[in-house]
Amino acid sequence: MPLEFTAFCELHRPRYLSYARVWFHDPARAGRVVDQAFHALADVWPEVLGSPNPAAIAWQILRSTVAECDRPRPEPIVEHRPAPADEDLAILHYVVGLAAPEIADVVGAEAASVAGQLRHALRGMPQEW
Repeated sequence: MPLEFTAFCELHRPRYLSYARVWFHDPARAGRVVDQAFHALADVWPEVLGSPNPAAIAWQILRSTVAECDRPRPEPIVEHRPAPADEDLAILHYVVGLAAPEIADVVGAEAASVAGQLRHALRGMPQEW
């Protein structure tokens, strides 16, 4: 694999694993899901690298891979559940412990946008997190 791909994986793997462990409590399964996402990313890496926002595309591949693996979704305790994107940001912030700038780096978004979405997500965050 190209050096850029290897560096990208090394940078994002710990955060991706932390995210996957929220959905798959078995660390080995979470690792397999992240590996599967990186394999999918490797298949399209030249196009991703040439895009304006490689991190955003990689994040969508991870999210799709997690969803395809039949992750167990917690039942909502509150009436207003955040939108999936807000939910992911809330998980990365409140469960994984990343700050808004780190989340922005992982998902390929602007830090100010992430901070605003986190405030919105806090209002509908499920209690079981």
